Amino acid sequence: MPLTAEEIKTMQQKAKDIRKSIVDITFTAGGGHIGGSLSQTDILVALYYRYMNIDPKNPRKEDRDRMILSKGHGGLGWAAVLGEKGYFDKALLKNFNKTGSPFGMHLDSLKVPGCDASTGSLGHGLAIAVGMAIGAKKLKQSWRTYCVMGDGECCEGSVWEAAIIGAFHKLDNLTAFVDRNRLMIDGPTEDITQLDSMDDKFKAFGWEVLHVDGHDFTALGGAIEKAMAIKDKPTVIICDTVKGKCVDFMENEYKWHYGGLDSDMRDKAYTCIDTYYDKVGG
Repeated sequence: MPLTAEEIKTMQQKAKDIRKSIVDITFTAGGGHIGGSLSQTDILVALYYRYMNIDPKNPRKEDRDRMILSKGHGGLGWAAVLGEKGYFDKALLKNFNKTGSPFGMHLDSLKVPGCDASTGSLGHGLAIAVGMAIGAKKLKQSWRTYCVMGDGECCEGSVWEAAIIGAFHKLDNLTAFVDRNRLMIDGPTEDITQLDSMDDKFKAFGWEVLHVDGHDFTALGGAIEKAMAIKDKPTVIICDTVKGKCVDFMENEYKWHYGGLDSDMRDKAYTCIDTYYDKVGG
């Protein structure tokens, strides 16, 4: 069922709040993977505020949908979503990545409610998600598994091994997303390892492929709903995104893969976010 105008408005407001939280966490932590956290935000908001079967008050409920953030360095942004959704007291994020905090740069599933799997080295998340989706099939459970990957990690062979297995087992209960912001820590992805055409690559591995604007909630919602209806194969939604989305001095700058903010930069980032959402009506 298509998203309503009211649902989109709510998602835009949540995305605005979460992007401001990402800026705030980066400032108080002294640094963080802010660029990719800002690019993935709308994907996570669509999932957590419309499509995933979850209960923040019961984060381990057996029939919940599973979520794997394979691009684990986006944990700062994921923590902002989980806090906003009510998995834990948002005030805890003030101590993000500090001694004694449950939050590290990559979230720990033993410490963070709502985190279904810890991640470390990139390229492993899709394999974890494939295993979970196989488990649901074997147990005859209806819950779905979602996996959000960075495009840079798609250089890893483990991603494509997992893709082969996912197609072989006809995992129509698995939806993967690629946060295709075209930048990684060392620069543009196409200058490092050619990933285009990613659509054709996944099709060749037996996946249903959808390609959308990763900052358009209508497009994201339509793609997620199509993925839910696909039978006998997994789906990947390749999302064209902007690294550093909504903060003009970070957008499309690979140097903001990781960075810190002083108070002036923080305030400028807040203003950028407000200006962007004033234009889109969020």
